[in-house]
Amino acid sequence: MTLYSATSNPGKLAEFADAAQPSGITVLALPGLDAIPEPEENATTFQGNADIKAVAYSLASPGLLVFADDSGLEVPVLGNLPGVRSARFAQDHHPHDPSHQALPQSSRDQRNNAYLLQRLADLPSSASRAARFVCCLSMARDGEILLRSQGSVTGELLHAPRGSDGFGYDPLFYIPSLQRTFAELPRQAKWQISHRGIAFRSLLEQCNSRIGL
Repeated sequence: MTLYSATSNPGKLAEFADAAQPSGITVLALPGLDAIPEPEENATTFQGNADIKAVAYSLASPGLLVFADDSGLEVPVLGNLPGVRSARFAQDHHPHDPSHQALPQSSRDQRNNAYLLQRLADLPSSASRAARFVCCLSMARDGEILLRSQGSVTGELLHAPRGSDGFGYDPLFYIPSLQRTFAELPRQAKWQISHRGIAFRSLLEQCNSRIGL
């Protein structure tokens, strides 16, 4: 079975492909993804946005099993921000800053991390820095949602980034039981506990139990 991932994020794609190998399922990048009009992610939930992307990209790729994810960071003390706008957190709050234009992914991540730290610094020192990563996956074919899954993991936010692996908010997301941030964990170790790993393993299990996909 071959699944096609509707993501242009190389970090996510590598994690999906590596995790699927033991199950005998192949994960490939969706062909021609860059040429497909990007759907508007206007849902208020991660699952809603994952559905939007899976439907749109599967309609543009007839016959293929296409899955899409929507994931992000929720910080309860900030009212669960950045939430569904995790990838655009800094840009949303500084929309007229020209430096946001055509940023490489690493710079965008750094800007989002810096803005998150700024928001946390404005809170009382006693404020909780608890946070959770959430991932929702949707799989569709020809515009029909076939499967859904989700996963989450809780941790704490540090006062400064640590680690050079990972992407997004990984350098700030600290797991107390491991005494490491997501950016300090080897890929396989991270995948075992991450929100994306939990959600994707659930999706693979559903794929293996469904005949005729």
